[in-house]
Amino acid sequence: MSKLYSAAELAYREVKELILSGELPGGELISEGEIATRMGSSRTPVREAFLRLEAEGWMRLYPKRGALIVPVADGEAEHVVDARLLVEVHAVEAVAATPRAREALAATLRENLAQQRELVASGGDAAQFSALDADFHRTLVRGGGNPLLETFYDGLRERQRRMTAHSLARDPEQITKIIEDHAHLTNLIEAGDADGFASAVRRHMREVHALGEGGRR
Repeated sequence: MSKLYSAAELAYREVKELILSGELPGGELISEGEIATRMGSSRTPVREAFLRLEAEGWMRLYPKRGALIVPVADGEAEHVVDARLLVEVHAVEAVAATPRAREALAATLRENLAQQRELVASGGDAAQFSALDADFHRTLVRGGGNPLLETFYDGLRERQRRMTAHSLARDPEQITKIIEDHAHLTNLIEAGDADGFASAVRRHMREVHALGEGGRR
């Protein structure tokens, strides 16, 4: 039983990572057999993983046909960005009045920025970069010191990663622009410019995810 659980957990994690990284894009139909062959396992743990992923909304199962990777829903990117903006801007407003806190936060963000630059220099892929991107934004939320908002924000992380991977697949060259934006956001935080941060992070998110300034995608 424990071996089955471990195999099912492994299959769940692997398939979910393929979805979040964009390697399994929305709209693609896959089979239990494909994943079982890829993992070198039987179909039973893969079936358990698929059921779990369907319950979470990442897949839609069709008997005898396979599993459809659920695409990003209409309006989902807009909603995720709106929620992230509320939390991130609030976090920076909370830290802006305390020079020591915002300097410490900026230093931590620059450590993440160094990892982003190193990854790009070493030819890292979009999946790895999207994870670092998500970590950058979560770090500034954590700097706001509100654990309830941190928990709420963590619920957005997987959707954020998938959206970023999708955006990078559409335009890989924008990684450089994202890093530049992150550096600018860090400077604004260090300077205590909460209003400037709010404007810059809104523009950053909407450009990365190809959202118009005033409407739904």
